[in-house]
Amino acid sequence: QVQLMESGGNLTQSGGSLRLSCVASGFKLSAFWMFWVRQAPGKGLEWVCGINTDGGDTYYAESVKGRFTASRDNAKNTLYLQMNTLQSEDTATYFCAKGVIPLSRNNGVDYWGKGTLVTVLS
Repeated sequence: QVQLMESGGNLTQSGGSLRLSCVASGFKLSAFWMFWVRQAPGKGLEWVCGINTDGGDTYYAESVKGRFTASRDNAKNTLYLQMNTLQSEDTATYFCAKGVIPLSRNNGVDYWGKGTLVTVLS
């Protein structure tokens, strides 16, 4: 079955960096757009970024553009989210999510991981 497992969340100071990973299994990672989504304490879900099947196309929320970089290694079934210049507003649980339709960016997501917590101290 499809499984997504995030890791790399931690406590860090404002201005610091973290790299999140998401290991995928149970499906052909290279066929799907993948996404990172976050949820701050007490708030709703916020889409962070999307990455296409070979990593050659990415797009980001304005709040993270220029600070976060998504990448993927399909041979290792792993996604990454490099987060630099972290701010207290980035404190959230971060989830990776799988696109619904192969090769499609615009049809939502159907599987999520359990998330990894990032806490940024100001």
